[in-house]
Amino acid sequence: MSVIESSIQVGWQLRVFFTENVFALENLTLCDALADVGPRKVLVVLEDSLAQALPGLEHRIASYLAAHAAKARLVRPPLFVNGGETAKNSQTLVADIYSQIERYHIDRHSYVVAVGGGALLDVAGFAAATAHRGVRLVRIPTTTLSQADSGVGVKTAINAFGKKNFVGTFTPPFAVINDFNLLATLDPRDKRSGYVEAVKVACIRDANFFDELERAAAKLALFEPGAMKRLIRRCAELHLDHIATSGDPFEMGSARPLDFGHWVAHKLEQLSRFDISHGEAVAIGIALDVTYARNIGLLDGLSAGRILNLLERLGFKLFAGELLNTDVTDRLQVLSGLEEFREHLGGELTITLLKEIGHGVEVHEMEQQKIIEAIHELRGRGK
Repeated sequence: MSVIESSIQVGWQLRVFFTENVFALENLTLCDALADVGPRKVLVVLEDSLAQALPGLEHRIASYLAAHAAKARLVRPPLFVNGGETAKNSQTLVADIYSQIERYHIDRHSYVVAVGGGALLDVAGFAAATAHRGVRLVRIPTTTLSQADSGVGVKTAINAFGKKNFVGTFTPPFAVINDFNLLATLDPRDKRSGYVEAVKVACIRDANFFDELERAAAKLALFEPGAMKRLIRRCAELHLDHIATSGDPFEMGSARPLDFGHWVAHKLEQLSRFDISHGEAVAIGIALDVTYARNIGLLDGLSAGRILNLLERLGFKLFAGELLNTDVTDRLQVLSGLEEFREHLGGELTITLLKEIGHGVEVHEMEQQKIIEAIHELRGRGK
């Protein structure tokens, strides 16, 4: 036997721009983000609910690109697509985007510009990543959650077989543009949703940021713009730093620290048929894992209390009735989330828990009875 072996290294530059009024004619952020000799073809995919909340947005986008036609050429009016988690449960939207990419001859040097929340970015991103084996993608996230977390990541995915993110790719976007003004139409529930990812990343990577979130909790609960901007920027920065420096940006191993609290969350979303939002589910997942870690003696009680209190001060509930759903054997259905979480990466089960605020640790097993006890404790806390 003989073997030819070579190490292949691929470099990526992931840029996240922060601006306001991205489609104002004088704002050159989008033009700078394209960073290319023009004009290049652009297909804009726009979340329908955002267009309804901001009348005339599609015309402002078209006018902007017409004014900067030397840089980018809009091939057709913005394509309206549905957003929200249910949009990820069907491949129809992906097929619709494929058809437009094919019809307008969008190639690897062209751009898909996705404007919407995290689910829309996932759907459009998956289509862009798989058409021609990769069309350049520019994300313009329009929710707190996507600006702080999912929009700055390197994943795209849709759901299949009743499982979240079953089909997807690791494909860094060409650029991300966070426009704070695009959050203005969000309802309180959606504005709050992204906060939990800041709590998550502070818990596992930055104790000072956690302290800052505690100090800003009252302002954040009232959606004070300055506090929200700081949360979004620092959260995005920490996520990007982890992706760039963890040594495993494409999750080839069995650990994914940025999914602290998510083994519960993904299953809870599924059990609620996505009535529970991702942010709400992650808050419950963090609360459960924090309570579990305290109960097994891994995390001290004071730190656990601080985390639970912060989540509540930000407006999150820490219990949902779906945690008590059982299967035909009377086993709590949420417990199957552990195996689904392991299977998604393969290899050994690896869950991130907390040893202290700012310091996540990996464990490879969880005691089911202790999980059940933690669930009932949170149930009592929610009464």
